[in-house]
Amino acid sequence: MGKVYFIDVTNRDGVQTARLSLSKLQKTMINMYLNEFGVFQSEFGFPTTNHETNYLRANLELAGKGILRPIRLSGWIRATAEDVEKTFEMVPEIEYLNLSISTSEQMIQGKFKGRKSRVDVLEQMVEAVAAATKLGAMAIGVNAEDASRTDVDFLIEFARAAKAAGADRFRYCDTLGYDDPFSIYDVITKIADATEMPMEIHCHGDLGMAVANSIAGAKAAIDSGQDAYINTTLNGIGERAGNADLLSCVLALLKSRGFANKYRLGRPVKLNKAYKLAKYASLAFGVPIPISQPGVGENAFAHASGIHADGVLKDPENYELYNFEELGRGEPELVETGRLICSGEYTGISGFSHIMGKMEVSFANASEARKILELVRFANVEAQTPLTEDELQFIAKYPEITRKLLTLTPPA
Repeated sequence: MGKVYFIDVTNRDGVQTARLSLSKLQKTMINMYLNEFGVFQSEFGFPTTNHETNYLRANLELAGKGILRPIRLSGWIRATAEDVEKTFEMVPEIEYLNLSISTSEQMIQGKFKGRKSRVDVLEQMVEAVAAATKLGAMAIGVNAEDASRTDVDFLIEFARAAKAAGADRFRYCDTLGYDDPFSIYDVITKIADATEMPMEIHCHGDLGMAVANSIAGAKAAIDSGQDAYINTTLNGIGERAGNADLLSCVLALLKSRGFANKYRLGRPVKLNKAYKLAKYASLAFGVPIPISQPGVGENAFAHASGIHADGVLKDPENYELYNFEELGRGEPELVETGRLICSGEYTGISGFSHIMGKMEVSFANASEARKILELVRFANVEAQTPLTEDELQFIAKYPEITRKLLTLTPPA
């Protein structure tokens, strides 16, 4: 039996959401939290985009130091040989790539406007995979954009060509959230059986079925004897109606009637990190967690009905599938109601020393403290939001990495 892995795409797909963004420090903290949680791979950005370069290389440096391990850091690019070559010029340390190209007739006609045929799509993808293999990519995923509106026979041809060229996985993209759990199970079964490739499942929530479709697609891959890689985002944040939520997918695999204790995870997850991860994503994006969000919403463990309240007090399992403490909830959330000293872009050395002292962070001398304070000021300017305790500690612990994260180098 194959295993189920999680590839989180918050730092690639999530940041493409209209009106939302993350600073490079925030993206780095998300990678740190995803690693702690047990995510197999973070699609951490765009290696052909100039303003991402320093951030990507800094995170790969963290990986090289063993800090961002064992999580894999993968880049997303268009499936062109030119983009592959540019990737290795700009981020030579990169090891993992996902190459994407549209495959549906709708996209070929409506997006490419007749400039490409199916043959052109196949040839372009194969050239890109060959280039990535030649330049030293350790693992390559090939993405069929709008796969759910693509003829299944062409998807099989596409995946087979990718495999022959050196690709390791095929990503089935339900780009418009068009699938349902039954249709995606059928099509993934056909592709996995015909190609004998590990399957990536990338689902959107336009019809409200992103999580259900992701789980059904993963089941199809496993039932066909292949590993399954579910693409997720934190709190389901993503373009239009969002992507499959990481925690919801994990809970579905671990707790649902048809999956609990039946499917193996490729990397163990630490559920007690879930609440912290969701809260940080909410803060960083500036988007409140929906009140009814599974596991982490304010009402996820709230009981008002007399019958429910009585039942859960007698035995929580009467009305709760899992315990809030499993998810890292239950600790009181303290809010300052008196004097509050915040870090900001105009913070002085006295206030900064007070804040860091409360976290038991000390400096060798005043000069070191001022250098860290300057980095904190710049981080506040970039994020435009007060920094969290973990962010402040990261800056104090890794000042040189932080300096790289805060450095944008426009092309000449």
